[in-house]
Amino acid sequence: MHIEPGIVHGAKMALSYGTAVVSFGIAFKLAVDSIKNSGLFPLIVKSIMASILVFMFFEVFPHQAVGVSEVHLILASTLFLIFGLAATSLALAIGLLVQGLLFSQFDLPQYGMNVTTLLMPLFVMSFVASKVIPANIAYKDIKYSDALKLSFVYQGGIVTWVAFWALYGQGFAYENLSSVLSFSIAYMSVILIEPLINLALLSGAKTLHILQNSPFVNNRLFNTAK
Repeated sequence: MHIEPGIVHGAKMALSYGTAVVSFGIAFKLAVDSIKNSGLFPLIVKSIMASILVFMFFEVFPHQAVGVSEVHLILASTLFLIFGLAATSLALAIGLLVQGLLFSQFDLPQYGMNVTTLLMPLFVMSFVASKVIPANIAYKDIKYSDALKLSFVYQGGIVTWVAFWALYGQGFAYENLSSVLSFSIAYMSVILIEPLINLALLSGAKTLHILQNSPFVNNRLFNTAK
């Protein structure tokens, strides 16, 4: 989902700064709410653990440049189910920044676009989760169909934002449209994998009863909302 350098440039970059500010504002509000509910230290621990995983997803897991961007297995829905929305949003922003600073400095000018592309679909996915996952179901017990919906919403959001940045920056020329389509088809294949990973990890979580009342995982992982 990294926007390739040069796709958006010049004065058009200003929009990416604006969308990043909005994304950070929402993440900050979520962090404040999380601190009020469960304290600062648990949020720090969850964010650090999730950030390490995000960095691994970006830098260690296989990734491939396709069309206007790169195909990554980000597993944001997995992080959301295990660590919660606030920690996951912070982790995506931090992991992306650390990866850029250490290994991909050429991506730093596109950080605003990339962090928007990661966070905005996450916020939408969280809203969808609140609607499709029954309040009397803990996340460890969600069905494949629900995991698939979350993955579809998040990955679909990634594709939508990447397409927006590419068309915003380069217009509707045939070559650009072809690159956007190539990326979209390749990236949506992640939907076939992510729900299975979610269910496998959640199944493993069922055996970790020691975490049931832990402040270092999402409360909904083991408990219902009621």
